[in-house]
Amino acid sequence: MSKSTLEEQIAWYEDNYARPERPAKAPRPVSRDSEYGEADLDPLHEVGFETTYTPSRYERGYLLETLGPLYEQALISDVLAKVRGGKEATVYRCRAHPATGVEFLAAKVYRPRMFRSLRNDALYREGREILAQSGKVIAANELREMRAMRTKTRYGTLLSQASWLAHEYGALRTLSEAGADVPKPYASSEHAILMSYIGDAHLAAPNLTEVALTSGEARRLWERVVENVRIFMQHSLIHGDLSAYNILYWEGQIIIIDLPQVTSLLGNRSARMILRRDLLRTAEYFNTYGLGIDAERLSDLLWQEYLPSEAGTVAYGAD
Repeated sequence: MSKSTLEEQIAWYEDNYARPERPAKAPRPVSRDSEYGEADLDPLHEVGFETTYTPSRYERGYLLETLGPLYEQALISDVLAKVRGGKEATVYRCRAHPATGVEFLAAKVYRPRMFRSLRNDALYREGREILAQSGKVIAANELREMRAMRTKTRYGTLLSQASWLAHEYGALRTLSEAGADVPKPYASSEHAILMSYIGDAHLAAPNLTEVALTSGEARRLWERVVENVRIFMQHSLIHGDLSAYNILYWEGQIIIIDLPQVTSLLGNRSARMILRRDLLRTAEYFNTYGLGIDAERLSDLLWQEYLPSEAGTVAYGAD
């Protein structure tokens, strides 16, 4: 085949089969509490969002994409520091906009590949509705969406990511309003949740593994952990990944974090096993202070206390 013939065939193929250019994506709206109102989003290159924190070149672009909408919504005015990193997400200390009424907020920014690395994610998804970023339920008869998630197309992956974030945001909102020791959520964007910041201008709250407690303080905090587990269960939720690593300590108090894997008490057939595992892992830390906790027995008692009744509701027991 001559060179000219090959070039002619390539040109013919491109004319007949080349993909059309994709239209530019419109900015995604921000899901946020109504008390802060709504605002139109400008394209990110018009935002003018400069930060005190100096990110890497790649990180800067991702921060602008993820936190730019929160800046535009007058929720944050600056990113001050990276305070915690991990395989799943990075947490930044942000200067809050004066309209929020607080000095700092924490932005939990999920890594782009975080959701691909979740192990046994189906274990936690059982009994949970699939949620859009807005919190709207994606119904089972929405065939295009369901097929995309089942076959794990790029669109399906985005839908799955949005659902994980929406569940964490919704759980934080429900539990903070119920008096649980969790961060208060302020808003969410495509890959981030903005929530109350635990710490001060120089130091973010450490987790329990990074502090030393007295035995008396350890007992008091363990009792508070159990009370939080009760609050979760009263709202048909189990943390799903509870341990000393996911409990912050600040000024004598605990704050439970990292809830994307929050599990349905009523709808998940593995709920009892997950509850027992949460308590065993957390009690292992507190037992280093000589508390002698029988986590398996406690798990059984709590399960019996909040076991769904025959009518399918939660049977509340006495404290």
